[in-house]
Amino acid sequence: MTLIKSISGIRGTIGGCTGENLTPPDVVKFTTAYARFIARGHAGKKLTIVVGRDARISGEMVADLVIGTLLACGVDVIDVGLCTTPGTEMAVIDRKADGGIIITASHNPRQWNALKLLNSEGEFLSDAEGKCVLALAEEENFDYPAVDGIGHVVSREDFNGEHIRRVLALPSVDVGAVRRRRFKVVVDAVNSVGGIVMPRLLRELGCEVVELNCDPTGEFAHNPEPLPENLTEIAEVIVREKADLGIVVDPDVDRLAFVSEDGSMFVEEYTLVAVADYILSHKVGNTVSNLSSSRALRDVTERHGGRYHASAVGEVNVVAKMKEVGAVIGGEGNGGVIYPELHYGRDALVGTALFLTWLASKNTTMTALRATYPAYFASKNKIALTPAIDVDKVLHEVRVKYASENVNDIDGVKIDFADSWVHLRKSNTEPIIRIYTEAKSMAEADALAQRFIAEIKTICNL
Repeated sequence: MTLIKSISGIRGTIGGCTGENLTPPDVVKFTTAYARFIARGHAGKKLTIVVGRDARISGEMVADLVIGTLLACGVDVIDVGLCTTPGTEMAVIDRKADGGIIITASHNPRQWNALKLLNSEGEFLSDAEGKCVLALAEEENFDYPAVDGIGHVVSREDFNGEHIRRVLALPSVDVGAVRRRRFKVVVDAVNSVGGIVMPRLLRELGCEVVELNCDPTGEFAHNPEPLPENLTEIAEVIVREKADLGIVVDPDVDRLAFVSEDGSMFVEEYTLVAVADYILSHKVGNTVSNLSSSRALRDVTERHGGRYHASAVGEVNVVAKMKEVGAVIGGEGNGGVIYPELHYGRDALVGTALFLTWLASKNTTMTALRATYPAYFASKNKIALTPAIDVDKVLHEVRVKYASENVNDIDGVKIDFADSWVHLRKSNTEPIIRIYTEAKSMAEADALAQRFIAEIKTICNL
């Protein structure tokens, strides 16, 4: 059982001992700390916080704890209920709230949940802000207001329809072109909140929709991370239904993966690549992705005359870099598309609408479109952390050994070789070391990963 406090929020498994898992006292403690953090600099102001959640089975329980705690802290609450992560982010902006809490463990399995913390811009707290919340949480005495000072639930409202409306209203989304193509689409929403929004969005775009795992029960039909090994069912359904493509989202709908008409993986690394190709074909500019993302985005960006920039892993880091360089599109190689014209957050809805616009305008198939992009192959591996593994020592020794190569250490250690790269870093969301590699063939990527896994084990005497 695990409790992880990081730039990605407060994430843990449900049940077990306080302080070691995401238990009710832990939820109360961190929610209180967040409310106190937001209250700083707002002396005398009545605060309003948006709360939304995905459909995982612990969501209602955690949401009740969060909302009750915020009210006890004197904060008013806008409860958007079952809502995607990007939808909750947009609700904070739209309702001019002082912040937001998203109750979701994203791609983690069913026993996990988390508190993702937002600022008044609907964006995740920075690392420094997150550390301030954690410090406040460690203070022993919380001073709550008396009965006349408690907050109220000012509204319980659905924001999903507004989210869809705003996506479809974007000038870069050609609703007419997509409707004329009459795409047949299979959607796998892993029985979470995506089952509410994705079929509706697609039908608004004139698509024939085949729903797969779209009942938002929170009982995930398969491992919720949209990786190829978890998507065998949708691949079979696409071929059987003679569909044009498949769309897969994670439980909180900020990651987006596509499956081609023949059941092959478009590969989630290429979600952002394809969307960027479309945006850059109309507006030359800069792009950003994190260090663990494919080189293909750099290649496509430079082909259009733009400049590619890399950031540390984590949505908040990508957003900061995008603002710094004025990027027109950005995101993460895990299928996270960030389109600033809508908002600064990974958003599978806008990613879907932009992608379908591009596919419709190209008048081609998924497999043909995928063939137009540089062929890179990624191998994503991990090593579970144990007391015997000193992550800092591992990263230092690898950095020293490969000092003559192109090394980037803003987040772990990334080594760029001529035709491949490896990125080693401690995960923000799981007790693991991630070992990501990319090369011109799957065999080369796997071999590079195994080479570095062996080196890590040697360093740690495993």
